[in-house]
Order: sequence, then C-alpha cells, then structure tokens
Amino acid sequence: MAGRLTGRKALITGASRGIGRSIAEHYAAEGADVFLVATGLPQLEATRDAALKHGHKAIIHAADVSDRHAVEAMIAACVDQLGSMDVLVNNAGIYKAARFIDYTPEDFDQVMQVNTHSVFHSMQFALRHMKATGGGKIVNVASTAGKWESMNQGIYNTSKHAVVGMTRCAALEHARDHITVNAICPGFVETDMIDQFSVHAELNGITPDAMQKALVERVPIGRMLQPDEIAHLAVYLASTESDGMTGQTITISGGMRMG
Repeated sequence: MAGRLTGRKALITGASRGIGRSIAEHYAAEGADVFLVATGLPQLEATRDAALKHGHKAIIHAADVSDRHAVEAMIAACVDQLGSMDVLVNNAGIYKAARFIDYTPEDFDQVMQVNTHSVFHSMQFALRHMKATGGGKIVNVASTAGKWESMNQGIYNTSKHAVVGMTRCAALEHARDHITVNAICPGFVETDMIDQFSVHAELNGITPDAMQKALVERVPIGRMLQPDEIAHLAVYLASTESDGMTGQTITISGGMRMG
C-alpha cells in the first residue's frame, strides 16, 4: 500500500539519526508532511533532504525536548508551519550503562529528563491540541527495557518503564477523544546506540566484538533489527489501519521473550 499517511502532519523527535530518521523517511514516503526535531539543525538536514525527495513538506527544528518551554514552542511551531499536528512520535532518547550502585544522581536526572520528562511534556501539549482538533495519533518509542529487567542499565530501564506507563494511562483517558496512544518496544536495533554497549563489554570483562556476538545470540532470528523495521510499525500506528488499537506496547525484538 502507498499513501497510507496522505495529508497527515507528523512531528518526530530524535529525527536526525537511527530509528527517528527512518521513521521520518517512511512517513514522507507514505504521504505525510513531517516536522523534524533534534538538538542540532546540521544533523537534521540529511533527514530533511531525504524526506523532501517524496514531494511533501519537511521542516527542521532544533529543540531540547527535556525543556518544557522548548517543547511547548516546538509543538506551536509545528502547528503554525504545517497547519496542524495529527501525529506525534516521541523517539528522542539517550542511553547510559553502569552498575546500579555506580550511577550518579546526575546520571539519573539526565536520563529521566530526556527519556521520560520529554514524553510527558510533549504528550500533554499534543493531547490538548489533538483533543481540540478532533483526534490524532501518538507513537512513543520505548524499548523492551520498558518491559523487562536488565543488567547494568537500571536507569535506562526505569525511564522506559515510565514511558510504557504513561502510554497506557494517556490512552485510557483519551480514547473517547479519538486519540490513540501506543508504544513501540524494540529490542536490539542496529544503530549507533549499540556502540554504547561497549560499557557492558567492559563491565563483563569481554571485548566489544564478543559483546556484540553475545547480543545477537540472544535473538532467535539470529540478527539485530534494522531501523526500517521499526519504522514500518510506526507507519501502521500513525495510519487509519490502527484506529482500533490504543494503549498497547508492541514488542519487536526478533523473538526475545515472546510475551
């Protein structure tokens, strides 16, 4: 199918690389106008240029999504420049690995501000707009870390568990407003975030290559996922095909923990 998002106006955070960039390109390919957000404009330009090839609007905007005022301005700018906002994709996030007892309070605050507070801020403003305009779609990119326990990434898991919880609560409260709120929970995806797993290698006394091999061995399909595979699911959740689905946390992990 083509044109599944024709006429939709989508705001995507963390759009400069990895999963966010792939979602932006797939949304544009399916007919959406896209408002692309990250902390720096130069990194967003390549995403914008790729999106523009599909003949729809693509606008870039620099914002620190952990700052509530910046988020409010970001959503206002999207509505002003695209005319509305039908879809919000909360993809921005950071990762820090450490033993639980070695995390600092500053580590906790930073991860929670970017991974959790940003979702809270953007959903609040988006829900108000969507309720006033008759509906919309919110797609939160969480993680399997938001469903399970993990070694040496306690703060990251905590932040993603919170995203899962907010997704379900917002979905329940706004179902009658024709707003769906769902979360995607990817497993291991081949992006530059995987490079940060070198900390896990050090903590386990093995090489980064051995760590990568160990990660893949945990995946029943025998490989890491690609960003495009997450983007396909994000397209579905932004389309009318998923109108009956809300409050769901959809695992896409290559078969790890089938449940």
